Amino acid sequence: MKIIISINTSWNIYNFRKGLIQKLLEEGHHVYAVAPMDEYSERLGELGCEFYGVDLQNTGGNPLHDLKYLWQLIQIYRKIRPDFVLHYTIKPNIYGAFACLLTGAKAINNISGLGTVFLHQNLTAKVALILYKLAFRIPKKLFFQNSDDRDLFIEKKLASPKKCQVIPGSGVDIQHFKPVPFQRNTPLKFLLIARLIIEKGIIEYAQAAKQLKHQGHDAVFQLAGDPAKGHNRAIPEVTLLDWQKNGTIDYLGTTDHINELINQADCIVLPSYREGMSKTLLEAAACGKPIVTTDVPGCRHIADHGKNGFLCKAKDAQDLALQLEKIIHSSDESLQEMGVQSRKKAVREFDEKIVIETYLKTMQKLILA
Repeated sequence: MKIIISINTSWNIYNFRKGLIQKLLEEGHHVYAVAPMDEYSERLGELGCEFYGVDLQNTGGNPLHDLKYLWQLIQIYRKIRPDFVLHYTIKPNIYGAFACLLTGAKAINNISGLGTVFLHQNLTAKVALILYKLAFRIPKKLFFQNSDDRDLFIEKKLASPKKCQVIPGSGVDIQHFKPVPFQRNTPLKFLLIARLIIEKGIIEYAQAAKQLKHQGHDAVFQLAGDPAKGHNRAIPEVTLLDWQKNGTIDYLGTTDHINELINQADCIVLPSYREGMSKTLLEAAACGKPIVTTDVPGCRHIADHGKNGFLCKAKDAQDLALQLEKIIHSSDESLQEMGVQSRKKAVREFDEKIVIETYLKTMQKLILA
């Protein structure tokens, strides 16, 4: 079969869909990657994909830019004549579905998070909802990463219940992300890995760190991730520099070796306002780390409160600080046991092989239908 994977960045395809690509190629399928060009585009070619670059503005709603992106997708889909197109992220899901309708390709859409569409009530969000309603009639299958998102789409009549199925996010490579022997850091080391935008709870993390340090707790609060320059909800550079200068946050930048960063930390933190299924937390669980995250969709599915970590209220720095303090006061035995439970949960529920097998079976059924 000819299968296109269409996402908003080459980085996203390489880091989140690498296992799927390798399995598809191993089974003899032809795989095409469609995304804006970045430093990971060449790596996709090295994997064995055929890469097609497109112009896509991930932020903003300029209709001319979006129509240009749609036209590029139509041209690519006509040229390749794929059996299936797997779409991920908002604009590929919407405009990719329209491109499939106009070219006769079979679309499979993946809702990997709701972005800011359901978090804000503005004109852009309202337009996006209309586009969702039109576009999501087209795909043959709709995969959601958690049941909350699926139920919300059905409730708002954005998706047919018959087409919807929940899968455990993009899964996690449990062979690449695996535990190292337990060793507690002195001082204790917290780590948040995310794009530096407000919705990831970065500000609450800094506020909680400041509060705990003021209370006399000796702990390190690390932050890693893309600065998200140009994003209208990005953490201002001056704010990040101020946190670093005051010793509140230790910013580590970006890295291709996330597993090493995770294994060097004592606890992984993500105070996000909402996720599809947090890849960072899946990787943290696979590495056998305690987790502190928010009690929201896409986060609470990975952390079981009191078992492999703790849940806090979203947008609440004080409650976040309270849960982080529980980690600080935990014994070595408790931290180690939480890590063991994280690893067991990752292997049992989030192994990427589960996700990949679901895709293969779905495409096979749709071919025979």
